[in-house]
Amino acid sequence: MTAALALATVAYVSFSPQGLNLLALALAGGFIACLFGIIATPAIAFEPGAPRPFVEFLAKHGEYAGLWMVPPAILAGYVLPDARLLGLLVTAMAIELVWFLRGRGTEGRSYPLEGHDLQVLQTQANSKLASFAQQHSIKELKLLPNGDVHWLGCSKTSLPCPLNHYIHRLGLNTPPCCREHIADLGQFVMRCLQDMGAIHWIDGGTLLGAVRENGALLAWEDDIDVSVLLDDDMTWETLCTTISRRGSEDGYYIDIFDDKGFLTVSFDPPQPRPFRWERNRMRGEIRLDLVTFRHATNDDHPVLERKLLKGAMPVMQSGWHGMPTEIILPTSTINFLGSDIPSPNRPEAYLEILYGNFRSVELTYVDKNAAKVRADIDQEHVK
Repeated sequence: MTAALALATVAYVSFSPQGLNLLALALAGGFIACLFGIIATPAIAFEPGAPRPFVEFLAKHGEYAGLWMVPPAILAGYVLPDARLLGLLVTAMAIELVWFLRGRGTEGRSYPLEGHDLQVLQTQANSKLASFAQQHSIKELKLLPNGDVHWLGCSKTSLPCPLNHYIHRLGLNTPPCCREHIADLGQFVMRCLQDMGAIHWIDGGTLLGAVRENGALLAWEDDIDVSVLLDDDMTWETLCTTISRRGSEDGYYIDIFDDKGFLTVSFDPPQPRPFRWERNRMRGEIRLDLVTFRHATNDDHPVLERKLLKGAMPVMQSGWHGMPTEIILPTSTINFLGSDIPSPNRPEAYLEILYGNFRSVELTYVDKNAAKVRADIDQEHVK
């Protein structure tokens, strides 16, 4: 939709009753291409491959890089003082200014970094915290004169910390503010499911933290995984309608994927189309993945299955992915973040199917070099 809107905008600027204006086409097309390139670089920066210094530079300064297009916009308006082109340039720069201001003026709590969080940070920084923070633009990191280290946290009304960059690239722990927000998001969704009478359970890395780390989030967690069973009483339509309505009331963003049977609930406040692409520049978001299961049979054995692959979950005869029903139902409870919440009936068997030897710490989504630096610390942490 965003690409179609961009093409329509360029066409509107370039064509007039007199015909095609090649200069307007070049200026409008080039301007939008450059601006969208700047917007996309934070997401592009996480694609595998050789280092790309220019992409990394733009991603690092993504909060305000779009405003660098102001001088080219002024020049374009001077070269071709066309009302349509000027309207495009002014509108685009106004959007960029709003994006810049959105990250300003909302200051969250200051969290002391200590224990495992501080140990991982110091290890990745080789104890040179000030230069490490400057090199990687970690603006949330505050080094106090007395030697204490604090984290200036994000809030529900601000942009979240750039989780992908800090966790997956730099190998740091999830910021304390984001852990709080992830917990809040999980409580919201599971409260909704409980009110609906839906059969549900924590899944994936969330369940792994509950089992292996005594009810805590994984230190590098960036989302929450919850699964829900669809049946005659809980249909896909009922689930989506109810979660969307309650999410809208409480200021959460719901994204529904009908073809894959899951939805995401984000901590980021809802944004209307076509501005959803701006989420790419956040370098991560606080999110819950809610995946649906259904009853089925596999070789005449009852199973619960889902469309999306998770871990090493085996393929069923239907082509979906699942596991024996008795491993999940009837659901049990497990302590997670201080509360007893639904879990699979046999959580350790569930995790063995997903991850094999789940007792061994493996940072699958963290940069290999960053994961290697912290390997000994993590293994000691879970003992």
